[in-house]
Amino acid sequence: MSAPDILQNLAKQLKPYRDRVETMERLPAEGKPHAEVLALLEQLRDLEAARWQQGYASGAVYHGGQEHTDFLSAAYRTQSQSNPLHPDLWPSAAKFEAEVVSMTASMLSGAEVRTHRRGDRVAGAVSTGGTESILLAMLAYRDWGRDELGIAQPEVIVPVTAHAAFEKAAHYFGIGLVRVPVGEDMRADVAAMRAAVTERTVALVGSAPSFPHGAIDPIEEIAAIAEERGIGCHVDACLGGFLLPFAERLGYPVPPFDFRLPGVTSISVDTHKYGYAAKGTSVILYRNQDLFHHQCYTAADWPGGLYVSSTLLGSRPGALIAAAWAALVATGEDGYLDSARRILAAADRLKAGVREIPDLKVLGDPLFVVAIASDTLDIYQVMEQMSRRGWSLNGLHRPVAFHLALTRRHAEDGVVDRFLTDLRAAADEVR
Repeated sequence: MSAPDILQNLAKQLKPYRDRVETMERLPAEGKPHAEVLALLEQLRDLEAARWQQGYASGAVYHGGQEHTDFLSAAYRTQSQSNPLHPDLWPSAAKFEAEVVSMTASMLSGAEVRTHRRGDRVAGAVSTGGTESILLAMLAYRDWGRDELGIAQPEVIVPVTAHAAFEKAAHYFGIGLVRVPVGEDMRADVAAMRAAVTERTVALVGSAPSFPHGAIDPIEEIAAIAEERGIGCHVDACLGGFLLPFAERLGYPVPPFDFRLPGVTSISVDTHKYGYAAKGTSVILYRNQDLFHHQCYTAADWPGGLYVSSTLLGSRPGALIAAAWAALVATGEDGYLDSARRILAAADRLKAGVREIPDLKVLGDPLFVVAIASDTLDIYQVMEQMSRRGWSLNGLHRPVAFHLALTRRHAEDGVVDRFLTDLRAAADEVR
């Protein structure tokens, strides 16, 4: 296939509505009736809903139940004008954010920090997603390293499997990013991480779990190095922060990764993934307020008055924070525990089924993000055959693989069986 043909096919995939519905290239001369606008929105929603509702998507929609979705929409409507930048008008926004931070910190052993050092207390903020939470943490470590350690050219050490947001942060903020390898189990090489520490290192990073392979890095060992060297240790629990604590309670082998470890100084965790909030919220947590203050910004002499921002944004959607608060309060520990039980049981069935298919294998020993590879088949062709059967999967490389991040959609009856049936057929076809 020629390059123009590839681009044409890609355009069709990315812009399927170009010839099906009206394209708005400029403001209409007269505003359209509300009913007409809503009708178009509903039409596009209905065209796109079936695949994720039926469990064909990896991750993407983590709950998706209609009652829960309607509940979040109702919560959003109650606070649709709210903006935390104006606490005098919406003091409720500060309440909701503080309680989301507090509930999340409590779930991740936040109370333990006081037993490690008197006076410490977890602090944090609600961001717009995992990428912003990671950006904020890296910004805080850069400025902390500069202000407290005198490091002018800071470096952060990450496993090669760390999320691309760390590379983005390094690019944005002028931080040196030092990558270390992972072992055959897809977990960070602790010896390589220790050897990479220099006088410029401000923080080490581990994932719980990593996005590509669902592997939980050896956070306990990484945090111990950080504590020993007097530097930061950030845990990227964006993907697993709202699932792993409940997996541990269910008896699954979850190694310590949170504030129980004295060397862990910050954690990012997404409420809009397994926290079942609406898209657009995450939480960044720090072991103490001193570190948290390094991510905040204040302009005291601006002609417009005092400007204070705790995240990258100024104005923020208070309605999304309120909806996140509503999701946490309505779900509760029992709800998260039940969801974890369903998802992990589905993942166990899926992993066992993949291992029974000739020529396919599961990378590492994941809990709920299952990466599938092959030593004999072109795994991208297997993925292509799965795509033709309706599946939206995440392609990986180094090593070549694809993964399925299981959610509540995959815990519905018949979804895992359908995946395995299609996967066996796809492998047979490629073979």
